[in-house]
Amino acid sequence: MYLAMVPEFWLTEGGQSATGALLDYIVGNHVASPHLANCAASQSISLFELLNKKLESMSYDMGVPFLAALTANIHVLPDFHGNRSPIADPKAKGMICGLTLDTSEKQLALLYLATIQGIAYGTRHIVEHCNSYGHKIDTLLACGGLAKNPLFVQEHADIIGYPIVLPGESESVLLGSAILGAVAAKKYSSLKDAMKALNTAGKIVYPSKEPKVKKYHDAKYRVFRELYEQQLSYGSTIAQALM
Repeated sequence: MYLAMVPEFWLTEGGQSATGALLDYIVGNHVASPHLANCAASQSISLFELLNKKLESMSYDMGVPFLAALTANIHVLPDFHGNRSPIADPKAKGMICGLTLDTSEKQLALLYLATIQGIAYGTRHIVEHCNSYGHKIDTLLACGGLAKNPLFVQEHADIIGYPIVLPGESESVLLGSAILGAVAAKKYSSLKDAMKALNTAGKIVYPSKEPKVKKYHDAKYRVFRELYEQQLSYGSTIAQALM
């Protein structure tokens, strides 16, 4: 859509039905979550910061070649609220492959990591779809609450294979509102001028240069894509049985 947000710019919209809400759901509904939440509060850190620390410790203790490899046996299709882009299937369902009877904090950490990866594979699917139709996306800009989670951002960079630019202002969504207000108050003559004056790029997170990381995520991405196809196949089998 032309002029949809910023004058003289096109807007192509695409996204997932649930990301932060999905992580909250996965973590909050696990039996180990209340205890971990109390531990995090006692350390004056967030539950997600504690989970990130636990994953780093597990990576060291289990001797995996890199942290992402902890989820070699667990895969998440994040369509718990349908698929918004690029499939646009509101009837799609979330899937978790690799569950056991383990209810430990470590298992919660693995499920949390696998969910982050599932969300990132979904973003990769969107980016690949856009590029296949003529876009030339090679850099991403992350903003909002999840951009403050270094594990979430790094997994996205590794999985998508492109650098991710973080905003200089951590509360970038609020900054956007301030920019609009400044233009409305005629402090700046245009949105473009206000954006240039008030917004700056911050840290850039680059994909891992380790070939094994790319090979691993390419394999898990294939599993991610197959999960949806399997879901369609199962649905068709049951639908035929009910005819």
